Amino acid sequence: MEDLLNAFFLMSNFVFVPAIAYGSQLALGAVGVTLVYGILRFSNFAHGDIMAFGTMIVILFTWLFQSYGINLGPLPTALIALPFGILATAIFLLGSDKFVYKFYREKKAVPVTYLIASVGIMFVLNGIVRFIIGPDDQRFADGERFIIKAKAMKQYLGTAEGVSIKVSQGLTVVTAVIVVVALFWFLNKTRTGKSMRAFSDNEDLALLSGISPDKVVSVTWILVAILATIAGTLYGLDKSFKPFTYFMLLLPIFASAIVGGLGNPLGAIAGGFVIAFSEIMITYPYKKFVAYIVPGDWKPEGLVQLLATDYKFAVSFIILVLVLLFKPTGIFAGKSV
Repeated sequence: MEDLLNAFFLMSNFVFVPAIAYGSQLALGAVGVTLVYGILRFSNFAHGDIMAFGTMIVILFTWLFQSYGINLGPLPTALIALPFGILATAIFLLGSDKFVYKFYREKKAVPVTYLIASVGIMFVLNGIVRFIIGPDDQRFADGERFIIKAKAMKQYLGTAEGVSIKVSQGLTVVTAVIVVVALFWFLNKTRTGKSMRAFSDNEDLALLSGISPDKVVSVTWILVAILATIAGTLYGLDKSFKPFTYFMLLLPIFASAIVGGLGNPLGAIAGGFVIAFSEIMITYPYKKFVAYIVPGDWKPEGLVQLLATDYKFAVSFIILVLVLLFKPTGIFAGKSV
């Protein structure tokens, strides 16, 4: 019985808890992608670098506050800096819409034109972030590191394994729940949110109903700024900030959105957890776990690992290809904001 408990704690510590936190981060990123696709009708390839830009601003203000001794005690100082990151990202996105996307919108350009424009903005953002903060890892988390420590848990329960839960992981899950609930309330209960849904369902009918397309577009970009900055900051707090990593995050984020059903926020959330659990479970070495649940003579010699950790993003790509081949509409089939 104790071995089974140790196996459960081991999996919780290295698979379940990290996957829930990572899935929450992917879900927030995927909801931002799906809002753009569902309302503005194009795939925004700049989303990973939007997350990087917002997180960079948060880091700069975090360092500023830290230099003045301003903090939140056990919680990360980045929470104070988060509104500044959201504001800067919203200004950038509204500016890029005014000077780039609006031109193509007025010309009734095809979606692939928007996609190519978003790739251009992606490179611009990538260059800005690398120029300002550099290409290297940046750590900005402060305050308490753990909510629960594995060592203390092992001593208390008398087991060989324990579970560690970092403050950043707990903060990620709580924040994701609050943001998602607030977003769905906004989309379903407010007049602006209903206008956005109507615009997504039928643009021509929405215009005939007196809905302002400029307002819908502006609110969409502001929501994207909020979601991208929060997702990027939570990811940076949980791991670290590196511009190239955020560029690479574009693949699992798009995979999450497509697996769930591109254009459907609920599907994006489900897809985020599907991708997160798949990536971590397929790349986790199960040697120690198997040793706990099988007789001593059957203990494996190798790592019992399906794929090396270096191939984590390949899992997203494989899932993405399979979904596009066999169920291109995703889990929640459709484009429905």
